[in-house]
Amino acid sequence: MDRKNFLKKAALSTAAAITGSSLLKANNREVKSTYDKLMHQVGFNHLPNKEIKSMKTVLHKASTRGHADHGWLNSHHSFSFANYYNPERMNFGVLRVLNDDVVAPGKGFGTHPHDNMEIISIPLEGGLEHKDSMGNVAVIKQGDVQVMSAGTGIYHSEYNKNTGQEVRFLQIWMFPNQKNVTPRYDQITLREQEIKNQFYQVLSPNPNDAGVWVHQNAWFHMGDLEKGCELDYTIKGEGNGLYAFVIEGNVTIEGQSLNPRDGFGIWDTEQVTVKADSNAKVLLMDVPMKMG
Repeated sequence: MDRKNFLKKAALSTAAAITGSSLLKANNREVKSTYDKLMHQVGFNHLPNKEIKSMKTVLHKASTRGHADHGWLNSHHSFSFANYYNPERMNFGVLRVLNDDVVAPGKGFGTHPHDNMEIISIPLEGGLEHKDSMGNVAVIKQGDVQVMSAGTGIYHSEYNKNTGQEVRFLQIWMFPNQKNVTPRYDQITLREQEIKNQFYQVLSPNPNDAGVWVHQNAWFHMGDLEKGCELDYTIKGEGNGLYAFVIEGNVTIEGQSLNPRDGFGIWDTEQVTVKADSNAKVLLMDVPMKMG
């Protein structure tokens, strides 16, 4: 679907925005605010030390992630989520959730609420149908990226309508830099931007820039790299850090060897070098290390 159609649908009236907020308030006894619940859990384990200027890193090997198998959903959590709790794995700056999800054929997430969170979905295989309280109905597939600014409150569901194929996707949540904004939804295809051996932008803070945009000083880039390719990445935002997630293959970042589904955070630096040790796909998330 054309991006402009989504933007028109996502431009809520004041009445609709109030309705979203009222829905959450009406269910306040049953549903805790997404923002408040997750912010309450956040520690300071991955925030920058301004007194020390040397680069700092944190390594999250794929095998150390949290895991939940619900039958219809098989999910690995890079950070604490739901029943997985690790006080050393709460967040990387404003990056709060990075779930590697597999949804069984014909199954999905029933209607549920969110508020004050930037939620990004990146399909890796199959198609996921999205429906929300703003009236959006869409299917995202491999090569697409979806963003939802929950703001004052939104309800949505996500289903795998294909009865013969699993859906695999990354679900990423970030704390916003503005609370109680008007909820919005957008999705775009990245197929025309995909260039081998370059980092191409999939998300930024700027509505007129490449990719989707969010209420946060963050940039996401994807790299589809051939073996031997070596690229430098310069941190975009002052005070930002970089969290790299290896989707496929093997890479080395600043001397650290990484395998599929490994996560590697770097901060207190201005530039990093990424080398592909095999054909590889990597997601770079350039995010503020300080809340607010």
